[in-house]
Amino acid sequence: MSEYEAAGDPEPSLARRVPDLAALELLLAVARLGSLGRAAKALGVSQPAASARLRSMERQLGVALVHRSPAGSRLTEAGGVVTEWARRVVEAAEAFDAGAGALRARRDSRLRVAASLTVAEYLLPGWLVALRAARPETAVSLQAGNSVAVASQVRSGAADLGFVEGSGVPSGLDWAVIGHDRLLVVVAPSHPWARRRRGLPPGELAGAALVLREQGSGTRQVLDEALGPYGGLGTPLLELASTTAVKSAAVTGAGPAVLSELAVADEVATRRLVSVEVADLPLTRALRAVWPRGQRPTGPARDLLSLTRRGERAGTGEG
Repeated sequence: MSEYEAAGDPEPSLARRVPDLAALELLLAVARLGSLGRAAKALGVSQPAASARLRSMERQLGVALVHRSPAGSRLTEAGGVVTEWARRVVEAAEAFDAGAGALRARRDSRLRVAASLTVAEYLLPGWLVALRAARPETAVSLQAGNSVAVASQVRSGAADLGFVEGSGVPSGLDWAVIGHDRLLVVVAPSHPWARRRRGLPPGELAGAALVLREQGSGTRQVLDEALGPYGGLGTPLLELASTTAVKSAAVTGAGPAVLSELAVADEVATRRLVSVEVADLPLTRALRAVWPRGQRPTGPARDLLSLTRRGERAGTGEG
């Protein structure tokens, strides 16, 4: 029996207990941009309004979500957890909105996209804006996950087009390379590696306790294979299921992390993270669009694929 039932009062509705979408989107923007001011600008609201919205959400949940300082804003430990929940809620709301829009307009055109987190967070938004301009009638739903999960969705028919990152091509899929991405070893400015003048030996990186993405992520796969000749990855310090969570842990000084250059560009530029060179260790990976073998993308999937490709090569099977 809840405290409300014991008191004879009805329990507050879910709408009163869960922050609204605007507040959740603001928290995601703060996590992504590292600044309440930049988040407010990105969402088109004033900074005082954004600050009031964030304080209201913290009061509603009863925990501090963001630590504010003159240098910017960073998530608290609780804030990192809530951000992961918020991401799933917002993704579900986006899928709901896309579906409801299609029903309202009686549209039969849809595109289901599955993408690895790096592509979903840092590349797909721009592509989808361009696709929207070319195909305003198309309802797009996006499911983000690691590369293994994306491949599974495409093979099962749950997604029309997928985007993966890694050193290899998932089996049972045809593919096209749409670009390349570089992984960076990053640490907080207070970490000893931040003061190194020479490149970090690969063996030292292999032996270090790192903050890593989970098994199945393209980032983890590329790093594991690159460090294979040096004994492979050691036991992770932390194993987290999103790029944002790994980045937040690195910024707070939990330990070194390895992330896409796309994901940490702002943090490196503002010195909230320091990029550490690793001697003679290639950490470049291909970004690929994937689709079921033998089923060339058509309609909106074909148009989205054409937006992403820049003269890269295509392939079939396992590459």
